Amino acid sequence: MNIAVIGTGYVGLVTGTCLAETGNNVVCVDIVEEKVQKMKEGVMPIYEPGLDVLFNRNIAQGRLSFTTELAAAINDAQIIFLALPTPPGGDGRADLSYVLGAAKDIAEIVKDYKVIVTKSTVPVGTADKVKAAFRENTLVEVDVVSNPEFLREGVAVEDFMKPDRVVVGTSSERARALMAELYAPYVRSGNPIIFMDERSSELTKYAANSFLATKITFMNEIANLCELVGADVDMVRIGVGSDARIGKRFLFPGIGYGGSCFPKDVQALALSAEEYHYDFKILKSVMDVNQVQKVKIVEKIKQYYKSNLAGKHFALWGLAFKPETDDIREAPALYIIDELLKAGAKITAYDPEAIGNVRRLIGDKIDYAEDAYTALEGADALIIATEWQLFRNPDFKKMEDNLKSKVVFDGRNLYELHKMIDLGFYYNSIGRKIIEA
Repeated sequence: MNIAVIGTGYVGLVTGTCLAETGNNVVCVDIVEEKVQKMKEGVMPIYEPGLDVLFNRNIAQGRLSFTTELAAAINDAQIIFLALPTPPGGDGRADLSYVLGAAKDIAEIVKDYKVIVTKSTVPVGTADKVKAAFRENTLVEVDVVSNPEFLREGVAVEDFMKPDRVVVGTSSERARALMAELYAPYVRSGNPIIFMDERSSELTKYAANSFLATKITFMNEIANLCELVGADVDMVRIGVGSDARIGKRFLFPGIGYGGSCFPKDVQALALSAEEYHYDFKILKSVMDVNQVQKVKIVEKIKQYYKSNLAGKHFALWGLAFKPETDDIREAPALYIIDELLKAGAKITAYDPEAIGNVRRLIGDKIDYAEDAYTALEGADALIIATEWQLFRNPDFKKMEDNLKSKVVFDGRNLYELHKMIDLGFYYNSIGRKIIEA
């Protein structure tokens, strides 16, 4: 098939590249000329493991191309994906201006039947607004389809190529047939393409992300309770996760969720509910708890140093909101940095991928290290904010030699308690007993 993807952000680039991988001819559109030129030269604008291989292979074989010219991309396309940003507006609601603006622009160009697919995460009723934009600007027949993405940063290629399910919202049999044909190569193992109406499809994405955020937040609340009652959250997690009705995933406690999806989508669903005069109390609690959880570890640090952090030097391992990405949107590390700086502390940070993004955001308010152990040099304590694999089995002797004191505040529970006892570290993690040096 001939496919156009409007927008080359995270979702658009993964979508376009993975669609090209199964033999489709894909043209990706972006308005930033410099970015488009770099992509034509094979330069990836994002970090996503495994995507670069598919990206360069499909460019080389002529199935994946890039342009700033909308008309050139959509004239021959059978299916047009809208993969545009929907950031929170001033009131917290999803800003649809990019999506609806693109719909209007496309409507003024199309000459024959197209399937218009909203791939962006959008509120319920957006498909109707996109349809209205086409009715107002063209007489050409189009079908508007909702096809939410369920990509996890860090494993997005696998998620796209081998999806748990594909959700398609459409009331058109013609569009349904085209979407079924498009996605057939990705579900050969038997995972379903689930067809439904457009509004149900739009709500499915918000409901899925909000439920996962709720599950994480619930476990963080349990972890906080564990600290008060003397229980071990790791044991509780294993016991709870063994129940097939609950499952093992998304039960790891920590310093809260971040990223481009969960914070935005939970807020958007709660606000969408308000538009229908429904008070979504659970989601409001999830947001409140998560904001507190992001700086929970700072409370632990202040308790240890008796609220006197002025002049203290902290090493920070991890800046991205999760491992295997350079995404720092709503990353807990940023909130930790802000609180520590307010208290007069100095920070030296290391992250395998996200340092550039943090430097662009906050500049030289903190120092940046070239590797994990350099970050420790002269630091009073280590704070772990992201569970990168390279932090899981470090050289503890080198840690001891580089730190002023053997003090670790672990927001991701990377180390076994008995090991930290044997090594003689002060070790303060989430939902577990404090190990005194």
